[in-house]
Amino acid sequence: MKRIISILGLGAFLTMMLSSGVYSKNVTYNATSLDSMEVLTKYSLFSEYYKNKDYKSALPYGWEVIQLAPEKFNKWVYGKMEDVLWQLHDSVDVLPEEKQAVEDTIISFYDTAIEFHPAEKAYYQSRKAFVAETWLNKPFEDITAMYEKAIEYDPNISTYYYNRLGQLYKSKIDEDPEYKTKALDLYTYLSEREPDTQTWSDELESLVDNIDELVELTKKAWYNNKDDASRAWKYASLAMKAKRFEDAIEPLEFLTNKSLEAINYWNQLASAYEKTDKLDKAEVTYKKLIELEPENQDHYLNLGIIYKEKGQLSAARVQYQKAASLKGGWGLPIYYEGMLYEESARNCGFQFEDKLVYQLAVDTYRKAANVDPSFTQARERASALSSSVPTKEDYFFRNYKSGSTIPIAGNCYGWIGRSVTVP
Repeated sequence: MKRIISILGLGAFLTMMLSSGVYSKNVTYNATSLDSMEVLTKYSLFSEYYKNKDYKSALPYGWEVIQLAPEKFNKWVYGKMEDVLWQLHDSVDVLPEEKQAVEDTIISFYDTAIEFHPAEKAYYQSRKAFVAETWLNKPFEDITAMYEKAIEYDPNISTYYYNRLGQLYKSKIDEDPEYKTKALDLYTYLSEREPDTQTWSDELESLVDNIDELVELTKKAWYNNKDDASRAWKYASLAMKAKRFEDAIEPLEFLTNKSLEAINYWNQLASAYEKTDKLDKAEVTYKKLIELEPENQDHYLNLGIIYKEKGQLSAARVQYQKAASLKGGWGLPIYYEGMLYEESARNCGFQFEDKLVYQLAVDTYRKAANVDPSFTQARERASALSSSVPTKEDYFFRNYKSGSTIPIAGNCYGWIGRSVTVP
């Protein structure tokens, strides 16, 4: 127990507290003289003073509880005690020497909290780093080491502390270029962790002359350790962001081979193949995604787009229809089916048979709009083709009456296998 007293560094603190009347002169720091009920009593007094916001009165009891039973109330005492110390430090009613006493003991307090409340050690370590930086003006190396230790304890700590560490790195870039690399790694991680937070992207861009430089830096980092999946992902994701899709393929292939069921890696790889016109590989990759997630309608839609790009229109339609069947109220795949008909007609001619295909496209666009009333683009396409469909005269001169069914035929349309009903 003497070691704990030493850790807390109470000497100077207690001297000041005694002189200010905050501490009782009768406090005895001897754990063997107190049974568990007495410790509970002191915790109750601490908690009651804390609840009433009488922080000066709460403080000595909090110290006693921590010194005598550092683990017994660890879920409650450290959080409350931290609040007491911060309230006293920032209060306008606290004397300068009392504020100084808090600063003299705060690091020892956090060290004790880290030791005896390990479930929250990352939090207390990050707070320790913060006060070392903002209250105590500790040396740069000490502060950054504290923040880094907090991240080591738990990479999921608040991004606020990541950012403080990043800003420290940035402040030393002119002195040591290594800090630029550290800052880049940190903000790359944050941009992946919170992709919708523009701040992290802005920080990244501020660190480099252009995004291509950033891509090259992450590529070099991965090449220096090609077994590191996290570095591979940083390189791949930045290459995709920079629209350097060819560069992204290598790390994404590595990642999909390493993590065979990682949906995000497969999605990105399929996109990279598609963007670089590697359509056969994109087809295989989307099929893999369907194998992994057979109920995900997006994979069928994307595979249909690949088939369309390859000129396999019937196969594309099959995938669009599968996508539509998996998600009710989704007009997009039906709209894409209409585009197949429209583009086929446009590429063939403008005879009666072609007008029938335009009519089929219009009917399909209207179906998409009916399925999804908010899908205004489908209604707009149907309206835009209104002058391309057969007229009443077209039907009359060919002896087609209302309600008649006309099969779509012609050299361009063997894949369609549909018919149009005369209005």
